Amino acid sequence: MARRSAPEVNAGSMADIAFLLLIFFLVTTTIETDSGISRKLPPPQEDNVEPPVLKQKNIFVVELNKNNDLLVEEAPMELKDLREAAIKFLDNGGGTGDEACKFCQGDRDPSSSDNPTKAVISLRNNRETNYQTYIAVQNELVAAYTTLRNREAQRLFGKTFVEMEKNLKDVNYTGSKVSLKEDIKTIQFMFPEKLSEAEPKK
Repeated sequence: MARRSAPEVNAGSMADIAFLLLIFFLVTTTIETDSGISRKLPPPQEDNVEPPVLKQKNIFVVELNKNNDLLVEEAPMELKDLREAAIKFLDNGGGTGDEACKFCQGDRDPSSSDNPTKAVISLRNNRETNYQTYIAVQNELVAAYTTLRNREAQRLFGKTFVEMEKNLKDVNYTGSKVSLKEDIKTIQFMFPEKLSEAEPKK
């Protein structure tokens, strides 16, 4: 007795379906991009350039130890108080003469920073410091600069520094971007972000 041949399944359309599914997933899937800390490296210096002399009172030392304890000027501090302490240091305006700050609203303590252009925040951490804590400290220090920049931008130009930067990136912005860039540079000059990171301790 002759065997009956099994009917063949037409698999030609399977490739088309798989291709369509692949396109669907490529279109609908969002790919996460790695985000890091925005930092601009200083330009390389020549060998014969003498480093500037910094007064100790113009350096604000922030340190994280291996236990993730925050020390500010060698005194323990809670993370929630760091931003206000940094603002107080940057906005002190304790200088006189050429180093006087006309727009500072701080205590003008002669033992603290002379001028925001002279003030440096030095961040030191241990190699065993938790990365999450390190980023949280970075955020608070950058937020201190942003707070002061927003204040002066609002006073001088009627809008915050964050709004100015957002407008600069906006392709639909109707104002003059050349003028906006100059205004942003003015605020950045008043409160330059001088955040120094020392080599982590072992």
